[in-house]
Amino acid sequence: MLVVIGIIAVLVSLATTSYSTAQKKARDAKRKSDLKAVQNCLEQYYSYNSNFKYTGAGLGATASVLSGTISCGGTTSITAPTDPINTTGSQYILTVSPSTSSQSYKITATLEQTGTFVVENQQ
Repeated sequence: MLVVIGIIAVLVSLATTSYSTAQKKARDAKRKSDLKAVQNCLEQYYSYNSNFKYTGAGLGATASVLSGTISCGGTTSITAPTDPINTTGSQYILTVSPSTSSQSYKITATLEQTGTFVVENQQ
């Protein structure tokens, strides 16, 4: 009887570990998808306006948490995505650096499995 209980305990611990890893991978995939959607929106905004010089949705010259509504140019906009965990330290950070010589943006998300995921562009 003790052997059976021991085997069941080992199987439960393995299943719990696998489930936790699967959840982390799913949240990381959502983060990457969210950043790609924002990148597509910013590229569309750039094609309409030839710059990234606006301050909506936390966009500015310094790093800020991505929030609010993001204009994609014209009449198109998206709601800024939120991190699946959405706690301090697990938010999407957006930096837009407009200047006369270059215009760039960088969006970062902290992944649970492999560190940081960055989406950026230099125009």
